Amino acid sequence: MKERIDDLNLDGLKLYQDVDGYTFTSDAVLLANFVKTKKTDTCVEIGTGSGIISILVNYKEKPKDIFAYEIQESVAHLAKRNVELNDMQKNITVICDKIQNWKKYQKEGSVDVVFCNPPYFKFDPNVCGNNEQKTISRFDKYLTPLELFEASSKLLKFGGKLFFINDSARLDECFNVMKNNDLTPKRMYFVHPNENKNSSVFLCEAVKGGKQMLKVMPPLFTNNLDGDYIQTIQKLYKGR
Repeated sequence: MKERIDDLNLDGLKLYQDVDGYTFTSDAVLLANFVKTKKTDTCVEIGTGSGIISILVNYKEKPKDIFAYEIQESVAHLAKRNVELNDMQKNITVICDKIQNWKKYQKEGSVDVVFCNPPYFKFDPNVCGNNEQKTISRFDKYLTPLELFEASSKLLKFGGKLFFINDSARLDECFNVMKNNDLTPKRMYFVHPNENKNSSVFLCEAVKGGKQMLKVMPPLFTNNLDGDYIQTIQKLYKGR
């Protein structure tokens, strides 16, 4: 494993990253700043990777607990080191297991908030490549939308919230599966690379057992036409 340490430019927060593996993108920062919790909340992150989202959520929202699941042993170890690096081990527990085994760690209906940056693409061995870590992070080989929303619904209390990001091309699929698992989309953003391009991903907040009333927020553009991050995204990175 070839590592580097990234300074998050946020009150001294730092992050080990595996240069040869899957490193975090702006999508992780978008999701971390979309998640809202209370200080009494118990949270679960599904697929924590390097731990970046749990670390940012813990810093920003300060919930009671975060249980961060990661199926890959080497990646889970990296996440644990990042939690320790930022002295957050009292609040964040990294669990090296697949979310389908949640009953080993949590009681049904015991979680206030679930958040997830899942694999965006349908698994296809013909296009995945040879890097297993990147394959698991990008393709839904071990976490399909059905598995994500089934686990989230079981974990969440009635009225509990799910925050996630996904490829815009899978919006219809996600909404259909959520409906079948008593998860109601309540708030969402369409995210665009710039004002001239179609939405690439969407952010969604869903409520278990919620009434149907979806609020679509103004579109979020990540870059200007020159390819530079716009001020809104720069502020997200700085946590302002």
